[in-house]
Amino acid sequence: MAFAIFVLQLVIYILLFPLYLLNFLGLWNRICKKWFPVFLSKFTVTYNQQMASKKRELFGNLQEFAGPSGTLSLLELGCGTGANFKFYPPECRVTCMDPNPNFEKYLVKSIAENRHLHYERFVVGVGEDMRQVADGSMDAVVCTLVLCSVKSQEQILREVRRVLRPGGAFYFMEHVAAEQSTWNYFWQQVLDPTWHLVFDGCSLTRESWKALEQAGFSKLRLQHLQAPLSWVLEIPGSFGIHILLQTHTVLPRPQHLAQNLAPPQHSSPSRGGTCPSTQWNLSTQAFTRP
Repeated sequence: MAFAIFVLQLVIYILLFPLYLLNFLGLWNRICKKWFPVFLSKFTVTYNQQMASKKRELFGNLQEFAGPSGTLSLLELGCGTGANFKFYPPECRVTCMDPNPNFEKYLVKSIAENRHLHYERFVVGVGEDMRQVADGSMDAVVCTLVLCSVKSQEQILREVRRVLRPGGAFYFMEHVAAEQSTWNYFWQQVLDPTWHLVFDGCSLTRESWKALEQAGFSKLRLQHLQAPLSWVLEIPGSFGIHILLQTHTVLPRPQHLAQNLAPPQHSSPSRGGTCPSTQWNLSTQAFTRP
């Protein structure tokens, strides 16, 4: 199996040699930083259509975490083009953070299309170092399709806990590694090096749930799901991005929410067919501990 993976990776390397040459010459990163926002601005239109029900499920109770004033202060990490904005509750105050400054013009466009939100500011920075955000200043932190590309999942989760107020919530949706000894996992290993290069550091083989389980959140609900995406290529077996549904808590949750948090749920992703499916981490609720 390892030899087959090596051979297929070599074939891909040969086919994409010009791209690897640009990377070797130090030119690809600059190109990628400008190309990636353009790609995401097109991709998220279809992505949001096909993932709308999952996102509504994920963000459905966000407003319950609003502060005493009734206004929800939300920080989105790796905000990209603002694909999540339409799912946030009215009057939500959104602070956006992304290491790529080229996303800002797309964020402005998304804000113009989502007048129900209050756009606070765009911070150029990485989730591992959120010094621009004060301790305990956020009611909720959101990150979707971000943990796959950060340098340190452990550090970014420590920063999430720091900026959340007591009782605040962490919401996330991430694609993760499939179960080993499956076609999904095989193709993830084959494609991972090139995927990482083309899609700005994204990895297909991260087991993000492990970092989340060890992050010190007081509540965790985890669920693996198949993403209902129809745009993936047909390849042998079932290659996919699987959804991991999780809930985290970092402080005693408000009493009126106590009955809303179900015990951990685990559902195995469906497999089979020839269409690459997608496994994700999807967080529904999260709170913080004193």
